[in-house]
Amino acid sequence: MLDIADDLNRWVVQGRAFAVATVVGISGSAPRQLGAALAVDAEGNAIGSVSGGCVEGAVYELCRQANEDGRPIRERFDHDDEDAFAVGLSCGGVIDVLVTPIRPPGSRAQAHHAGPVDPSTVVHAALAAAARGESVALARVIDGPSSLVGRALLARPGGACEGTLGGRPELDRAVAAEAAVLWEAGRTATVDLGADGSRCATALRILVETTGPAPRMIVFGAVDFASALVRIGKFLGYHVTVCDARPVFATRERFPEADEIVVDWPHRYLDATRTDARTVLCVLTHDAKFDIPLLERALRLPVAYVGAMGSRRTHRERDARLRAAGLTDRERAGLRSPIGLDLGAHTPEETALSIAAEIVAGRRGGSGVPLRGGQRPIHHSGPHHPPSGEAHFGALT
Repeated sequence: MLDIADDLNRWVVQGRAFAVATVVGISGSAPRQLGAALAVDAEGNAIGSVSGGCVEGAVYELCRQANEDGRPIRERFDHDDEDAFAVGLSCGGVIDVLVTPIRPPGSRAQAHHAGPVDPSTVVHAALAAAARGESVALARVIDGPSSLVGRALLARPGGACEGTLGGRPELDRAVAAEAAVLWEAGRTATVDLGADGSRCATALRILVETTGPAPRMIVFGAVDFASALVRIGKFLGYHVTVCDARPVFATRERFPEADEIVVDWPHRYLDATRTDARTVLCVLTHDAKFDIPLLERALRLPVAYVGAMGSRRTHRERDARLRAAGLTDRERAGLRSPIGLDLGAHTPEETALSIAAEIVAGRRGGSGVPLRGGQRPIHHSGPHHPPSGEAHFGALT
């Protein structure tokens, strides 16, 4: 749901009632990830997507139904060999969808909600925070007693919470702790917990969606290749910084789409700036006096990706310098060099595409080999989407 927070928050501000369908379970090849959502308001307007087109029509009708009767609906969509292009997923995967009606603020139905905290109120707060770019986690019960399905909890960094999943503080604290782990990797996942928050007995399955500031891409070296990489980095949703020690090259005119342009020695800037497990570092300086001090630091940071441009000969020379500087075999093995996948790239744009492809493959657990002839599902569960995302549901009772 948080993937369309900007649009949904506008609906909330406008006082609209709507129903939102969220992907809460995935098995096999599925076109969208956990948390992907389609919302339909009372007038029939729709935003978002849960399947890339395969089952949108059926999910749209479920949202209309939830708007009418005000009750959550859970449905499974899978492949139908006899009629693959009807309601089933023709890609062969399975997705589970939870449809939840969201009441407008101050509505009569909201005022008479029987639970301890109306889930709509929690969702409103989560959407507003996400639209502001804040780090939040929205947890919702997706499997368990029917009286709890749809209950929502908003968790913030530091442990502050709004709402409740079952009226038990220990459960809410356990979910907030799970959210803190997911924030670090920028993940959305399902969690199985007991009613008391323990893992000893499973009573509830909970979807925890996280959102926050965009992950960072830091491009070192204000070269022609960097300009193309900035553009594709923005397209992929990164907050992109360009850093170069040469003020004549690191200019807004050369990099109009960058979020930040920093004139500083790369290693000095890396020492001073914030990085996390989602950060990608692309070293395009291709100059040992810049590269080596920078890579000595970068390869010891817990970041998602470190790549460096250069020929195979340059890589061998660079690797020898890094070994002499004291980096271990394991640390040096984290360097993607020569940077990018083998696409036969020549132009800056093609090179940027090959770098971006390697970043995405690492982020999602892809092999980088052609899909043709492969055996793995196209939309498989990579390192950021563990098997816990796979869920099976029966009918609501």
